Amino acid sequence: MDKIKILIVDDHPMMREALQMAFTDETDLQVIGEAEDAIEALKLLETLTPDIILMDLLMPNMNGLEAIAKIVETNPQARILVLSSMEDEERIVSAIQAGALGYFPKTAPRSYLLEAIRKVADGIPYMPAGITLKLFQGLRRIKTVPTGEEQVALTARQQEILMLMSEGKTDEEIGKTLHLQESTVRAHIHHILQRLGLENRSQAVAYVHKNLKKE
Repeated sequence: MDKIKILIVDDHPMMREALQMAFTDETDLQVIGEAEDAIEALKLLETLTPDIILMDLLMPNMNGLEAIAKIVETNPQARILVLSSMEDEERIVSAIQAGALGYFPKTAPRSYLLEAIRKVADGIPYMPAGITLKLFQGLRRIKTVPTGEEQVALTARQQEILMLMSEGKTDEEIGKTLHLQESTVRAHIHHILQRLGLENRSQAVAYVHKNLKKE
């Protein structure tokens, strides 16, 4: 049987080592590469073809959300399992919107992780029950904004960022206002433009003034 080839992307050496150890006795799993940040991961993906990418979210230089979006843009068939210590519904929804096929908490047991890897490698979405509950909580908070005759779903966070964009705020200013990293803001803006079918910030500002500021 062919082994499941794994790429680990995490800025903590101990976490990468722990994952390596977790797979040592698994005859169907093989780690073919490690990256300490998303930029290194993107470079590795130019030559490596993993069956699954284990992706952390909080990393320097480029966060996991941005990396997921870039990977999926290049390879829509990429199978990415997020491994994160953060379990808030906003991040879960954002990761899935970016293209992740699963979201797994770092605090969960090793046996669950092995199950998650095998399912995601087969193209089957995976989330533990607790994460699924948080996802549903996030979905309940999704609102819709009009665009022509259609309805486009944006998360509450995305709507906040869209409104701040319309006020002329920079990515840095939006980040400070919402207590987010600038790279996280850029990832959200990328998703907002995709969902609204827009090409740039100017179109986003025009969209807000046309559709959302009519009072």
